[in-house]
Amino acid sequence: MASVPSLASTLQQQLADALTAALPDAGAADPLLRRSDRADFQANGILALAKKLKGNPRELAAQVTAALPAGGPIKDIEVSGPGFLNITLTDRAIVETLAARAADGEGRLGVPLKDDAGTTVIDYAQPNVAKEMHVGHLRSAVIGDAVVRILEFTGENVVRRHHIGDWGTQFGMLIQYLIEHPGALKHEGGAGDAASDGEAAMSTLNRVYKESRVLFDSDEEFKARSRDRVVALQAGDPETLELWHRFVDESKIYFHSVFDKLDMEIHDPDIVGESGYNDMLEETCRILEETGVAVRSEGALCVFFDDVKGPDGNKVPLIVKKTNGGYGYAATDLSAVRNRVQDLKADTLLYVVDARQSLHFRMVFETARRAGWLSDDVKAVQLAFGTVLGKDGKPFKTREGETVRLEDLLDEAVTRATAVVRDKAEKVGLSEEEIVENGRYVGIGAVKYADLSTSAVRDYKFDLDQMVALHGDTSVYLQYAYARIQSILRKAGDAVPAAHPELELAPAERALGLHLDQFGEVLAEVGAGYEPHKLAAYLYQLASHLTTFYDQCQVLSPDNAPEVVANRLFLVELTARTLHQGMALLGIRTPERL
Repeated sequence: MASVPSLASTLQQQLADALTAALPDAGAADPLLRRSDRADFQANGILALAKKLKGNPRELAAQVTAALPAGGPIKDIEVSGPGFLNITLTDRAIVETLAARAADGEGRLGVPLKDDAGTTVIDYAQPNVAKEMHVGHLRSAVIGDAVVRILEFTGENVVRRHHIGDWGTQFGMLIQYLIEHPGALKHEGGAGDAASDGEAAMSTLNRVYKESRVLFDSDEEFKARSRDRVVALQAGDPETLELWHRFVDESKIYFHSVFDKLDMEIHDPDIVGESGYNDMLEETCRILEETGVAVRSEGALCVFFDDVKGPDGNKVPLIVKKTNGGYGYAATDLSAVRNRVQDLKADTLLYVVDARQSLHFRMVFETARRAGWLSDDVKAVQLAFGTVLGKDGKPFKTREGETVRLEDLLDEAVTRATAVVRDKAEKVGLSEEEIVENGRYVGIGAVKYADLSTSAVRDYKFDLDQMVALHGDTSVYLQYAYARIQSILRKAGDAVPAAHPELELAPAERALGLHLDQFGEVLAEVGAGYEPHKLAAYLYQLASHLTTFYDQCQVLSPDNAPEVVANRLFLVELTARTLHQGMALLGIRTPERL
């Protein structure tokens, strides 16, 4: 694949070379190039350089300008203020660079693979066995899925891990109930599709959980048998393990149905729950104790930190092994670190986990560093996310004060979106099948985009009316922009999109072209910082540039010369490809007709 350097990177390199040629005493100097509203770009680095060399910044700027090669992408360069360089590029350079992007035969739009690709294990989408998924599970799944797609696109080797809650004392109660009520997990099943099968599975699990809980709370003998069953489970008793697997498998049917609604692929080999590290727990504790990282305190195995203290001023420990010999979450999380670093050969461990667990993970990561499992070459990062709020600004609940079921939320989004699509369907000529399919893509896209367009660490309000609006910063606005381009391309008839570098560009064409050229740079920044909201912002700005372009530059006007029509078709087609690729990296579909 031939990667295409962006105009900004080409300009950055030429300026850096000119700085070195004009000012050999300066050493390596950064021209500090950025986009500008005074020209295409502005370079501000000469100010700091002049201060360092005790020279006149305007004179230095003139020297740098004189050292730039002739015949490059620069049309005009002006020394402004105390030594700023305002730089305008040639129209030819813009169109030729975009043409090279469009010619990329691998569909990457000339975006390069990063040079320092490694292996990232990403821990996201972590539901609990035998429990219903709720709105709190949304962000880990949506953010994690987008980050996976973006990292893979940049060339990183990504290993997915879904650390499901599949172990613990509640399984003693569930398994014991199943032993005493052998048919409890049988259900009629759905209509053979993922949604109905998942609904039937969850309905059964809910019923079993409620019935076993009632018995556990009212029958002391059943409670005792349940506690004995926990011991049998932890000891690896074959019959107990077989019944435990039935609960896990039944839950997976449900999980897959929800992730299918979210238009996400979750693969069984990637589901490695808490139970997956059971065999490592004792060794993890032994290593920590023998190396002095963990110490015994009141019978428990603990790790202490100078900067983690409770209200009473005493240090709050990370408990690895409890006084009763049971293992805490820390033992499992530390064993997972060992597995991911030593067996999966990860350079980066990325955890997409609620911000409220930040202290726990800070202590786990520090413990792993003390033990030598994390190092300068292997890092662990928590991609912490905020809370989904209702319109009232409080944590999102039903009117009855219950946690919102994730499936109910997704179904409502699809219903609202389908109504929006249906309202426009007659004008576009959509069939009922297309209305239903597009309603799903628009509804799920709206939910994902609302989440992803907000910085992960911030809370955001869940407002479906706003999410499915045709105007404003919504996925629907972007999807309609893509569909509108497809409509223009269908109407173009014999006119074929083709780049014409010899043409002079209108201001709206230049703005659109320069923004298109930034796609690769934005993806590099998004991947490096795990910030999908910056990709969402880029795509919204792209659609906004497209809207301005439509208003100011008619594409198929009979008054246009054939080469102008071809060049404008080329611009909108490349915009469509960029929108499609960018939305796909966020996990959002772009229907051809809306």
